[in-house]
Parts: sequence; structure tokens; C-alpha cells
Amino acid sequence: MPDFKQLFLNNKNWADRIEKEQPGFFKQLSEQQAPEYLWIGCSDSRVPANEIVGLLPGELFVHRNVANLVLHSDMNCLSVLQYAIDILKVKHILVVGHYGCGGVKAAMTKQRVGFVDNWLRNVKDVYAMHRQEVDDIADDNERLNRLIELNVMEQVRNLCHTSFVQEAWERGQPLTIHGWVYSLRNGRVKDLRVSHSCADKIDDIYTLDLTDASLSEK
Repeated sequence: MPDFKQLFLNNKNWADRIEKEQPGFFKQLSEQQAPEYLWIGCSDSRVPANEIVGLLPGELFVHRNVANLVLHSDMNCLSVLQYAIDILKVKHILVVGHYGCGGVKAAMTKQRVGFVDNWLRNVKDVYAMHRQEVDDIADDNERLNRLIELNVMEQVRNLCHTSFVQEAWERGQPLTIHGWVYSLRNGRVKDLRVSHSCADKIDDIYTLDLTDASLSEK
């Protein structure tokens, strides 16, 4: 591990290299933020969002948490989501898990980690929803990786259920939700093919009637 001072040297070398390759890059970046993508990923240090998809600073808005969850009670995630949609006008939201996720594994194996166990209860809920499918897989690694995929799929659904996403679709704003999984072994991203660009395929119970204001009067 480099000592703390090395980080400053690394930063200087990086900034100098970027400025040499693209003169004026940082001045332009400081004046405007206009990403087309919101990345919702895991906090794992081995999953660097920008590098994975080859984007520079300013091209990817990022939110990360343990096990890449999207929860209706998480004010942090919802604040990022609302800002990304309403202010930045992102066109794509990427929910990105990664194979071998320690958070998902801890939730699946009843491993006690500490305070984060309360957060991972949400992954246990996903496991409970798909228990038979997951438990029918004989290999431990394949079973874990399938739950990781299912967790991403559920977070895509959770995104589609939010008022911010549905309001964007209602006003005709271009917005597509995607579910991906990243492999630490080969650096490749797998598209789970669960993309949504409108509310047509959402379970009716989660679809908001955005034209009915009568509820606020009751």
C-alpha cells in the first residue's frame, strides 16, 4: 500500500496527464455537469464505475452502497435519484451488481457482520422471494451469483416503482433503467436484459395515477 503522501503525488500525476491529453478539461468540467448516466452500484473497492465503462469525470453520476440496493426508505439514494432525473436529466440509470458480492453472500449465509446486517435484511428479502430457484442450484458459487443477478433485477423493479421515475415517463422524458452485473474475473459487464423505458410492464399495484389529485384532498 502506498503511504498517504503518495496519494497526493498520484493525484498530481493524474491531473497533469489529463490536462496534457485534453487541454482545458478541468476548466470545462468545473463549469458544467451534464452526465447522461446514473450508476447505482456496490461500494466494493474493486468495482470502479467510471473505469469499467470507459467514461471520464463528468460523464457518469454515481451512487454506491453495500449490495447496490434501491430502497424506498433510503433518503440518500432517493435524493441522488431525484437530482439525476429532474436536474441533470440523465437518460439512463444503470443498476450494477458484481459477481462474488460479499454483502449478498453475507445475507445468504446468515453471516453476522455487524450493523450492516440491518441493511442486508433487504437482500434476505430478495432471497426469500426467490428461495426455491436459488436453492435448486447445486454449486455454491453459481447459487450466490444467481442471487446477485436476482438482487439487481429487484432493484431495477424498485427504481421503476419510484415516483421520480414514473413522473419522468409521464412527462415524456427519455429515461431507461438497466440491470447489469460486473465480473471481477474478466472485467466484463453482463446485461441482464431487464431494461424498462416506460411503466407498461410494472405491476399495477405499483403504478401511480399521476393525474389523480383527489387523494390529497381526502
